[in-house]
Amino acid sequence: QSQLVESGGGLVRPGGSLRLSCAASGFTLDDYAIGWFRQAPGKEREGLSVISSSGDSTKYADSVKGRFTISRDNARNTVYLQMNALTPEDTAVYYCAADRILSTLQTMCPPPECWYDYWGQGTQVTVSS
Repeated sequence: QSQLVESGGGLVRPGGSLRLSCAASGFTLDDYAIGWFRQAPGKEREGLSVISSSGDSTKYADSVKGRFTISRDNARNTVYLQMNALTPEDTAVYYCAADRILSTLQTMCPPPECWYDYWGQGTQVTVSS
């Protein structure tokens, strides 16, 4: 079964860091752009960052620019989201999506509102003292 699985979430103090992973199983990520999204309690889903299949193009939402970094290791079939300077407002379920068309993901429209080839179930990030 082809799927994306997120990991790396957890509880972190304000100002701390986490690195999330988005791993593919059953298919290879080489030909896919990847996006990270989140949904905080009581808030709408939000697009955070997108990376092209080659990794040479990235895009960030203003809310995370300068704090979050997206990267990928195609040899490991994994995309990462390094999150620094976390605040309680970053508390959310974080999930990733994959699509062959970069421009589709660059809209930052979150799934399932927008349809992508794959998306995962998410990993919980809680920022609290």
